[in-house]
Amino acid sequence: MVDTEKLSKLPLFASLDEPALHQVATWFEARSVSAGVELAGQGASGYSFFVLSDGAAAVTHGDARVAQLGPGDFFGEGAIVGDGRRSATVTTTAPSEVLVMFGTEFRRLQQTQPTVAAAIEEIARERMNGNAA
Repeated sequence: MVDTEKLSKLPLFASLDEPALHQVATWFEARSVSAGVELAGQGASGYSFFVLSDGAAAVTHGDARVAQLGPGDFFGEGAIVGDGRRSATVTTTAPSEVLVMFGTEFRRLQQTQPTVAAAIEEIARERMNGNAA
């Protein structure tokens, strides 16, 4: 479980009240990783949703860098709500902390926090259509 205070400072979860934050926090696992760690690989099967709580990461599609992520940014949602494959590679560019939620917990999030899930799904659609990183 992640710290609810840390979770409440992330834009995606800032609107949740304390009981909801506590519930969602139990579905995440915090991981500290060094720079240069590939967190998601383009074309691979994807079963996890990630929120970058600290640090930085680069998003690449093929050989092109398409985005730079920082604290509060999330990724991996496309594989969970889409076809199950990662559409890009995400690699840390600095020591980072990522919050990881597996697909089963993501389904719980969709059921219990539909507003948060809808925001994630909207970004996933935009990214799949090439309108966002």
